[in-house]
Amino acid sequence: MNKDSPLRSSGTPDAERFSREWAAGWNAHDLDAVLAHFHDDAVFTSPLAAQIVPDSHGVIRGKAALRAYWTEGLKRNPGLHFVLEGVYVGVNTLVIHYRNQKRGLANEVLIFDGDRVREGHATYSQAAG
Repeated sequence: MNKDSPLRSSGTPDAERFSREWAAGWNAHDLDAVLAHFHDDAVFTSPLAAQIVPDSHGVIRGKAALRAYWTEGLKRNPGLHFVLEGVYVGVNTLVIHYRNQKRGLANEVLIFDGDRVREGHATYSQAAG
């Protein structure tokens, strides 16, 4: 475990710090910073992945595939910007509640194994469009 990212008794890194780093990485469009939080074999699901990578059926497996998906996503959304609305802590789980550049609400549900994400799920408000 990295001393700069101490796990809490919930089995997750410090929620406030992690969510700030997560948002900063996305807002800088710094995929290396975002991907540093993920295990090499992480799995990520998103309805947007099904649109951007149709053969994925919304499930992206591994860092290399995540990088390709998110690179294309940033290309399609050059104004991407997230504003944190809240962060919630569960057992081995963080939920980051945020507003995107279109003012839509979303949640990133992140399941940890140690100090990195093993599984993530992007969820969006149906009102977000």
